[in-house]
Amino acid sequence: MYESLLRFPTDLFAELERLQREMQHGFGGLGLPSSIRAVGRGAFPAINIGSTPTSIQVYAFAPGIDPAKLSVSIDRGLLTIAGERASDVPEESEQLSLYAHERATGSFKRVVSLPEDADPARVEASYRDGVVRITIQRQESAQPRRIEVK
Repeated sequence: MYESLLRFPTDLFAELERLQREMQHGFGGLGLPSSIRAVGRGAFPAINIGSTPTSIQVYAFAPGIDPAKLSVSIDRGLLTIAGERASDVPEESEQLSLYAHERATGSFKRVVSLPEDADPARVEASYRDGVVRITIQRQESAQPRRIEVK
């Protein structure tokens, strides 16, 4: 009757991983972010942010957007990516019934806080294959430099 209490799992880490998966499954439907820096599910456009010693790289994944309807701006250390995605789905009628409409349409806006050493005067943005690539150079004063010893 109590034999299950006496048996210790042979692979403790596998058991902990299973428990973690069950907890994520149980609470995953709440739409909460997976980390402190993440946003809730469905945020558009999805972004990746990285850095090099000389720049900050932001990639915003926005397929099907007209580049003329994109806006990228920096104000007081905040990078804003805004735009509009037009709907290409025909209106529902007697001849057409929609079963699913998962692609978000309309206006969108993402705001990203930049590090203090970002130089708002040296920003480049390009759009290719559905990806907005934004490069923000770091300030020269924040760059490491070698000082010659005499």
